[in-house]
Amino acid sequence: MTLPRIAFLGIGLMGRPMATNLLRAGYPLNAWNRSPAKAEALTGDGARACASPGEAVADADIVISMLENGPVVEAVLLAPETLEALKPGSLVIDMSSIPPEMAKRHGTLLTGRGIGYLDAPVSGGTVGAEQASLSIMAGGSREDFERARALFDVLGKAATYIGPTGSGQLAKCANQAIVGITIGAVAEALLLAAKGGADPAAVREALLGGFAGSRILELHGERMIERAFVPGATARVQLKDLTTILDTARDESLHLPLTQQVFEQYRQLVDSGLEGVDHSGLLLQLEALNTPARLNDKPTRGAGSDGAQG
Repeated sequence: MTLPRIAFLGIGLMGRPMATNLLRAGYPLNAWNRSPAKAEALTGDGARACASPGEAVADADIVISMLENGPVVEAVLLAPETLEALKPGSLVIDMSSIPPEMAKRHGTLLTGRGIGYLDAPVSGGTVGAEQASLSIMAGGSREDFERARALFDVLGKAATYIGPTGSGQLAKCANQAIVGITIGAVAEALLLAAKGGADPAAVREALLGGFAGSRILELHGERMIERAFVPGATARVQLKDLTTILDTARDESLHLPLTQQVFEQYRQLVDSGLEGVDHSGLLLQLEALNTPARLNDKPTRGAGSDGAQG
């Protein structure tokens, strides 16, 4: 069976391992990235590096975009050159995290041109991308979801059809609200334990066996204990997602006080110059609020003064 040719737009922290997994599964793949070297790095795995999005999509049956935010998606995917180059009958799968209303607009525009569209953001971070264990939340037509199912099986362990266009992004909003709030709860709990004289590593170990156990306590709690904030997902992206959640809630006349409070703490973290740390680095903001309280005396990694990897 001949596999469809993929155009992969966005070879970043998430995009590169996702594209690599598709190549390993035998999919022919065109790669494009704003920094050409990242696309060229995949040529050794069999990808064709492209100089522009238009070149990448011209012969592609399926287009996957994995870009940082909504404005970037619009600038790349909806550029006249890209739109004109898309093959009639092709399928665009936007796996970026963008506002639900934007996804609806994109879907209307593309389906009006005879092109399928799914908004299919993911959860699982860089580890999930590398291990092909992402959770994929898809909005669009059921027919397009079934068309993409084999591809989703290569990228993740759980692809779920959520509903009409924009529903995938709503599911991602729900995911990121839980992630952001839970990171804040874990950071506060561990800092409280340490300030009171308990060993925060032992507290985390005990909590993992009880009702408070979670994937975030397991993975991000460990990052906090080790003070290892080299990013999987950055604080900047978490803040972007929380902004989308609050904007969407406002459109629906909802007040989300917990999300609002976590948003304020991430905004202060980013404003302090630490936008590039892992989102578990919210601990650093809580420590700054409670100086001289500190979780432990280990050196902090991945939190240079410019927010870059240190």
